[in-house]
Amino acid sequence: MLDFREKPKCPMESLPPNSVVRFGTYEVSLQSGEVRKAGLRIRVQQQPIKLLEVLLEHPGEVVTREELRSRVWPNESFGDFDQALSIAIGKLRSALGDSAENPRFIETLPKRGYRFIADVSVLDADARPKMPASMAGDLLATEPGHTLQGAGLAVARKRRVWITGRVIGALAFVLSLSILFVWLLRSRGRAPAGIRSIAVLPLENLSGDVSQNYFADGMTDELITDLAQISALRVISRTSVMIYKGARKPLPQIARELNVDAVVEGTVLRSGDQVRITAQLIEASTDKHLWSQSYEGELRDTLALQSRVASAIADQIRINLTPREQAALRNVKVVNPEAYESYLKGRYFWNKRTADGLKAALAYFKQATEEDPKYAKAYSGLADAYALLGDWQYAVMTPKEAFPKAKAAAIKALELDSSLSEAHNSLAFVLDGFDWDLDAGGKEFQRAIELNPGYATAHHWYAWHLTLLGRFDEAITEMRKAESLDPLSLIINADLAELLVIAHHYDESIALSRKTIEMDPNFALAHNQLAQAYLQKHMYSEAVAELQKAVQLSGDSPTCIANLARAYIASGKRIEAVKLLNDLKRRTSTGSSNASEIAMMYASLGDTDQAMNWLEKGFEERFNPGVLLRPGFDPLRSDPRFQQLVHRIGLPG
Repeated sequence: MLDFREKPKCPMESLPPNSVVRFGTYEVSLQSGEVRKAGLRIRVQQQPIKLLEVLLEHPGEVVTREELRSRVWPNESFGDFDQALSIAIGKLRSALGDSAENPRFIETLPKRGYRFIADVSVLDADARPKMPASMAGDLLATEPGHTLQGAGLAVARKRRVWITGRVIGALAFVLSLSILFVWLLRSRGRAPAGIRSIAVLPLENLSGDVSQNYFADGMTDELITDLAQISALRVISRTSVMIYKGARKPLPQIARELNVDAVVEGTVLRSGDQVRITAQLIEASTDKHLWSQSYEGELRDTLALQSRVASAIADQIRINLTPREQAALRNVKVVNPEAYESYLKGRYFWNKRTADGLKAALAYFKQATEEDPKYAKAYSGLADAYALLGDWQYAVMTPKEAFPKAKAAAIKALELDSSLSEAHNSLAFVLDGFDWDLDAGGKEFQRAIELNPGYATAHHWYAWHLTLLGRFDEAITEMRKAESLDPLSLIINADLAELLVIAHHYDESIALSRKTIEMDPNFALAHNQLAQAYLQKHMYSEAVAELQKAVQLSGDSPTCIANLARAYIASGKRIEAVKLLNDLKRRTSTGSSNASEIAMMYASLGDTDQAMNWLEKGFEERFNPGVLLRPGFDPLRSDPRFQQLVHRIGLPG
């Protein structure tokens, strides 16, 4: 064996490209880029492995930061190269179990560079016994004590002394047959584990520039969207995976928490108009690396790169794509780079789900439509921004101001791309919640789900559509689909709890709300929904306590205040309830009167006339008809005026 420490001037480039380099219990294949520890393959990302190869070329010598940059990132320009290099070195050390403070392999020389300090030797890979790579991975992964590599090396050493090429060939043939026989015998009793659910973990931004985080998040969203179009695959939605951004949990643990068979993790590096995406697929139960690949291209080709990644993953997990799904992954339009960047920024802020975030998103989506008037996704984003800005949870705009703009943007998006699921879903939301056209809304929801079966928001909003029609069992099933796609979504869990109350499943609703509160004790709506179930079970003191928390955490949400008034009335505290009613009436503005909440408070007080007056006011303002399903309006359901109002909206009686 050749020892680099003894002959440091012998560069690795001069070795055959199929050589294998050994240090400690690790081996690195120059040909495949694989790293193995004691025979077991370990996961090392693309740039850390390139850094390792450069360091191994010069064992015992200082490799400067400038040389590492020229070798690993030759064509990149960085806002902060030092940070990007430090991140990559950190990942390499983590993979090797090394420490910067007490290094066994990689020593840091401040302001100069790095040095590989372990003894290094080179093996002749041609002397190693051959077998299919996938077969070797299975055997070595399932049998840690397997000595195949050691046996192969012993054969290689003997070869140099006395074994002829003919004998070696015979031995290799016999060994291959033996391995094949063992592998087939082990495989007969077990079918290959099928991958039918997957989570795309947040792609890591390797630029070293935190202002580029929106780009990495956007790439994650796009990959999730592409994979979610595959009907045979359950893909976890963005909300749930983003919780793991920056987390260092073991992948099998993440997979258990999300209930998936496999995870995708990777990196994004953007430099000017160039983009590099690296992705790898890991089987969750075994933490086994199944596939990895790197893709590079121009910014305008980013969507095509994403589709190539999604297609490769589908191929690796042997998912049969329908002709429509194949066409969707192939039919990728070139996008204006400036418009695409504005769109990604818009989605970044839209996903924050705050009033300020929605305002920023609206500005970026508008900018994207100006930069590329034919970019359908920009209009879909614009529709989603207006839809939430006018929704009761945020109430930044009045329904009459926001929803017509949302509808116009969704229609424009569909004119440009009729296959865009998000646009169909946005249009359905407006048709249901503002136009009160449930027939048309239902068709749009169904089309959205048909185009993208993995779109959690479509299942979520369609569940409310079914609830409006009184189809509670179907609505719960649909909401559970949304929950399975986005298990850590607070709003989906809270809405499922409210739906269970409407369907009179109070104990189940209470259990779910408590689980949601465990996920985030500061999520106001979970306390609100828990209190509604408590009220239905006549647990008035518990309901008051939960609603007081909800009011505080929500910043005095009118809905939470109205429910607190209901709880006060039920527990005999009418004076406190009337005070809340008068305070809320004083808060009303010209654009938003909180009519449905005030009507619910009057209904709880037993003042049916005032309740109906305020509901008529809400009718004129085009309130979301879903509010009429709340238990707070139960006292009015037998009133002919209420029944007539329900009929005028188009809801079933």
